[in-house]
Amino acid sequence: MVPKQEGLVITKIKPEDLEKYSSAVTLSDMEVFVFPELFYALIFANIMSPLVWKWREEDCFKKLEGKDSFKKLLRLRQFIMDEYDFNLDLETWGLTSKSRELKRFAKYVSPDDVARSNGLFGYEGDKYYFDVDIRKHFGLDKYDTDVIPYWKTETVEAMEAFIHKSNYSQKAGECVSLSALYAAAAFIVCGIPLENIYAILTPLHSQNFIDIRDGVLTNNRRLVTKPMWFNGTEISGKAQRALRNENVTIVAHPSGYIHCFYKDATIKPDVYGYFVKQLGSYLSSELSLVVFANYLRSNSSYQKYFQLCRDCHGHPQFLKAETLFSYEHGSDYRIADSTHEKLLAEVADDDFVQFEIPGRARCDFICDFITKKKIDVRTAEGRAAITGLLQPFMPEVKKFVDGLADFVYCEPKLPSPEKDYLPAPVIEIGVDWTRDKIIDYLQNLRGQSATADLAFYAYRDMETCDWIPFLKAVIERNPVSLEMAKSMPPDAVYELLRKMDGISIYDGKRLAQPDEVANYRRGDGLEKALLLANVIHQKLPNENIEITVAGNSVVLKGAGEYRFDSSKGLKKQIRISSAGEINVSE
Repeated sequence: MVPKQEGLVITKIKPEDLEKYSSAVTLSDMEVFVFPELFYALIFANIMSPLVWKWREEDCFKKLEGKDSFKKLLRLRQFIMDEYDFNLDLETWGLTSKSRELKRFAKYVSPDDVARSNGLFGYEGDKYYFDVDIRKHFGLDKYDTDVIPYWKTETVEAMEAFIHKSNYSQKAGECVSLSALYAAAAFIVCGIPLENIYAILTPLHSQNFIDIRDGVLTNNRRLVTKPMWFNGTEISGKAQRALRNENVTIVAHPSGYIHCFYKDATIKPDVYGYFVKQLGSYLSSELSLVVFANYLRSNSSYQKYFQLCRDCHGHPQFLKAETLFSYEHGSDYRIADSTHEKLLAEVADDDFVQFEIPGRARCDFICDFITKKKIDVRTAEGRAAITGLLQPFMPEVKKFVDGLADFVYCEPKLPSPEKDYLPAPVIEIGVDWTRDKIIDYLQNLRGQSATADLAFYAYRDMETCDWIPFLKAVIERNPVSLEMAKSMPPDAVYELLRKMDGISIYDGKRLAQPDEVANYRRGDGLEKALLLANVIHQKLPNENIEITVAGNSVVLKGAGEYRFDSSKGLKKQIRISSAGEINVSE
């Protein structure tokens, strides 16, 4: 059941900003695409949350006190891999429709632009994605009608609460959630300044570029260092898919954002230029024997054209390249790096032959050639030189050399820097600041920075935020709770809610949305009352609803009277008319 989408509201927020502020509560894929400020707002919400700060007390991180940020980052990767599952259940947060979403955001972005850049609206990417049937890979192929999933991004609280969801035994999150979590944790746990963390969003993926050492990319639960990017393994190949084959939609940073479709950008132009340079350096490598071997590892069909040579007591011995690559499997040693000799020692003697194998290029000759000539395969001259060297040994040598050039350099499809750069305050928080100091700083910045203000809505701080955006989300974008109550009258829903755990997934005066209550089967009495209000509003469209929140007591009137206990300590009078008009008073 898709919630109604109608009604007027009374709020101090500008009408043109209401959709954005309400989107900060639900954070769907489409909402983040339309309102790029939301991504760093979510990062700041996670930084304000007490949950990630508790990680500092974990033994694995306590042992690294005084160590550099890079070592902590590598440990963070293992911690996230151990603690979190990657959730690709697209229907976790229910269903909506293409027509509904396109109508909702028509004044911000055109339907054609959405279709060209959003996986839920038909985007399939370039030829690579057609070849691998990417929509089927992500489970998008079954959404070939108007119905599509919401595909929402989770706060750290919602990610942790997956342990309470049916069929889950661990915390979990989808790629955007994991990306935001990594950014917050890299800052809090690893001490990496936020100005070193750039969020990169594509139509089908989200990751961060962390400007530390030669650069690090987050990729779902994993990290990819520059050596890993070029190691030619299957895992690294999968990590490269987004930047190699998709247009980057948004780059977000504490200084602002840049969007592929919007003519205005808020990121500082020099910051964006620096990012483009650093990412380009990360994605490119000089040609060396190590890189050449890695290319062969990732393209095994070419291995049959090469051989290796070793010295054995003054006599040369030769080995088929594919034989040595087969020894890598199950071994800690690798071809062409510092462990090369140890790998050779594992090879059986009878795999070597005493003569040069006809029709195969010698890797030692190639190494000498690359080293002496300083070959750059990104240039026409470099490609011609490698082609001339290898042409006697392999067919389709041009295809091989072009692939090698692509392997050593990936040119990401980034938003054009030709934008109108708007002045916006840079949010600067120190890695040595306490959580309370950060919250106070962001609170004081709310009047100047939309991102800082939106962070408190993503944080669900109902003590300092206008309630209208939150309530607008409650009655418009919570289909899971409606599905839960599909065949139940309000009284039965009330009894089901009463039996649920009464603990909120959010601490203090912060509130969960109805679908979080429904998915995790728990919630404070006020949160349960809002879920019931959503159900009544959708099922009994002629009913007016009134909710009185008075400290520990919550009373909902509408199709009956329902009472709940709350520990949130909030006080509000909420009215939701049958037409969807929302009014909130003290």
